[in-house]
Amino acid sequence: MSTRTADEAKQRHREILETAARLICARGYEATSIQDIADACGLTKAGLYHHIESKEHLLLEIMNYGMDVFEEQVLSQVESIADPVERLRACMEKNILLVTRGWSKEVTIILHEHATLQGRARNQIDARKKKYVRFLEKTITEATKAGKARAVNPTVAAFAFLGMVLWIYKWYRKDGAIADTAIARGMVDLFLHGLVPVEAR
Repeated sequence: MSTRTADEAKQRHREILETAARLICARGYEATSIQDIADACGLTKAGLYHHIESKEHLLLEIMNYGMDVFEEQVLSQVESIADPVERLRACMEKNILLVTRGWSKEVTIILHEHATLQGRARNQIDARKKKYVRFLEKTITEATKAGKARAVNPTVAAFAFLGMVLWIYKWYRKDGAIADTAIARGMVDLFLHGLVPVEAR
């Protein structure tokens, strides 16, 4: 297979993942059939199976692709930031925008269909998710040791961070009253500074 042909096959596979992700986001995994996905991709069912092993394996591939996107657009962009507080700030902003932007349906599926995968496939995705949790815990610990954050349980803080960010896909609307950039700024402010003023605590 030539390099061009291999690149074309890779691009076609990525298009199938993205098309399937949009369909599953709209209908849900259980309500989306292989035939639905094949139709959306302009393929026969047999043609689709030329590109995928099974519906569950397709879901795993979509989730892995979503994690690749996340690691490229978020983690790799912030890991080198020396200041731990600025690292958290940039990480939250980028993660929120990744969730709210329409091209990140693969990321949304990771959030919405997290319990659908079973066995080894689920363990694989969970291991990639845990890498993010450990990154947040480490960053929060660094901020505390540097005197830039209060002494808090880093695991609780990490999951508080994730809870704020990862639930957005449930309520955010692109045509809503608050722009996603404003949501990102507001959530960063709430996470880093809290709700109650220091003098009122």
